[in-house]
Amino acid sequence: MLGIADPDLDNGPRTDRSATVRMCAVTRQVRPIDELIRFVLSPTGEVVPDLKRKLPGRGLWVSATARAVAEAVRRHQFSKGFKRDVRVSASLATDTEALLARSTIEALAMAAKAGQAISGFGKVEEALRSPQAQASLQALIHASDGAPDGIRKLNALIRQNAGITDNSNQFPVVTALTSEQLDLALGRSNVIHAALLAGPASKTFLSRSQILVRYRMADDDRTGNAAKNSQIEDVRKRTTKQD
Repeated sequence: MLGIADPDLDNGPRTDRSATVRMCAVTRQVRPIDELIRFVLSPTGEVVPDLKRKLPGRGLWVSATARAVAEAVRRHQFSKGFKRDVRVSASLATDTEALLARSTIEALAMAAKAGQAISGFGKVEEALRSPQAQASLQALIHASDGAPDGIRKLNALIRQNAGITDNSNQFPVVTALTSEQLDLALGRSNVIHAALLAGPASKTFLSRSQILVRYRMADDDRTGNAAKNSQIEDVRKRTTKQD
């Protein structure tokens, strides 16, 4: 555990490399670093998110939700934390979400390059019906702006397939990206449906997509609990709100 000398700032990415928890500058709650976003100052004094926790300089940590980041901007928490005048974009919360989305897209692109992703309704449907493919399926992906009929049909196949539905509540169904974003990640046009196959790149994508969903949906005081929930639970909250 980290002994926090300065409740607002860390001592840099190298000295605090072994840290497992930090204090949120907004809620003042100590949380695992996976539930927080590190912010640093650029050479020009601008506040920038450090999603990979590698940028030089001291860092200020905020709960990984859009609400918390927006609140940090509203309350001038970055100036208080860094103890100096800083430049903070009014759109920092949405800019951070865009970076999280780009990170998720990049992870899916890596999964595709590693042969751990398939796309297209027909191919996904075939995989869901194939006993051999079922064994390696890790998640189903739908574009957030996809037609409901296709989404319902593929989701129904998951429920109907005994090889998958033994523990169906734990099977991830990701709806965090738009069709345009799926096109960018998978290198083809009009992608609405995709599926992940087993592999380390797929795990990275699932982790990043869960962070993105939590950032968009989680209340500040629920972030810790959201981190413990399964991916399918997070995505169900998002789907319910869209409906």
